[in-house]
Amino acid sequence: MPHTRAADGTKIAFDVVGEGDPLLLLSGQANARRWWDPIRADFAAGYRTIAVDAVGTGESDEPADGRYSIARFAEDVLAVLDELGVTRTHVYGTSMGGRIAQRIALEHPDRIGALVLGCTSPGGAGALLAAPEVVRPLALSKRQAREALLDLMFTPEYVRHHTGPYHVLGDPDMSLAARRGHKRASDGHDAWDELHRITAPTLVLHGSDDLFTPVGNAERLAARIPGAELVVVEGARHAYFEEFRAQATPPVLDFLARHPLA
Repeated sequence: MPHTRAADGTKIAFDVVGEGDPLLLLSGQANARRWWDPIRADFAAGYRTIAVDAVGTGESDEPADGRYSIARFAEDVLAVLDELGVTRTHVYGTSMGGRIAQRIALEHPDRIGALVLGCTSPGGAGALLAAPEVVRPLALSKRQAREALLDLMFTPEYVRHHTGPYHVLGDPDMSLAARRGHKRASDGHDAWDELHRITAPTLVLHGSDDLFTPVGNAERLAARIPGAELVVVEGARHAYFEEFRAQATPPVLDFLARHPLA
């Protein structure tokens, strides 16, 4: 598996699928790059997709100092791009990956072409959090937590007709320390007062029925980022991009086509 080294020497694993302009795919909290497996072919048909295992997930190492942050994840991703010789790329980040994408767009605007933010939030004072009763079951037994997370990700009808495997329920091989580190990093994200500085053409997508990251976050992001476009996928929950692939992928491909890197 291809890999590079972060500034502190931690191994960062990644893979590349497809040909064309580069498109960086950033996964959700505590999930490896397999998060994108169900829909990656949609993008690899016309783009050179780059997916990364954030530290602590997949085939990447855990950082020796135990440091996890959105800023750290962003710098690790840039190390991957440097390893590949990619100076500029489109970015599609979902959930925590959308938080990482915001940080890259703010700190390294010259590295970003088009920016796509899915099922994510601005953090800070602008974040709309899940209701306590929504997240409470996630702290129960492993079986109960899995069932609760599955319900937050997909509609019951989808689950009835798709037995899996599911790649959006967390990396089963992560250590407890890494899981906690990812949660702290995601919870600590705050770009609310900086969003007006994002200059990349931006598309914001969200499921209308997302209780994990309420859809109001998408509305706030789109209102705060200059010129941002908003697509709400009706009936979709957190994993809108997978269950509602037929409705969610075309707007992204159209947006990228309208904002070529060249």
